[in-house]
Amino acid sequence: VQLQASGGGLVQAGGSLRLSCAASGSIFSIDRMGWYRQSPGKERELVADMFSGASPTYAESVKGRFIFSRDSARSTTLQMSNLKTEDTGIYYCNADLWTTADSNTVWGQGTLVTVSS
Repeated sequence: VQLQASGGGLVQAGGSLRLSCAASGSIFSIDRMGWYRQSPGKERELVADMFSGASPTYAESVKGRFIFSRDSARSTTLQMSNLKTEDTGIYYCNADLWTTADSNTVWGQGTLVTVSS
């Protein structure tokens, strides 16, 4: 089972980026998907997540600027707008899922977002 994240890059403050994450492998179901980030000198933090059938939740720092979407049972996007320099960091996709054998929490490889002033 893998999560593949993509879409990071360099953008000026005020700009937008769209991150995507797709899960692959022998997955029975995905209960929750989310995005975390780790900014320089800080611990990894939750940016947004969503349980299946529920509405997304957001960190206070990104409310009104980021939109989390479940595009399908196995994919998600994070639309980031009005980006700020403090949004710089490595963004990780995350999922709580069931395989045919057991439940797992899986992390993607991370994608770098750099917001310049």
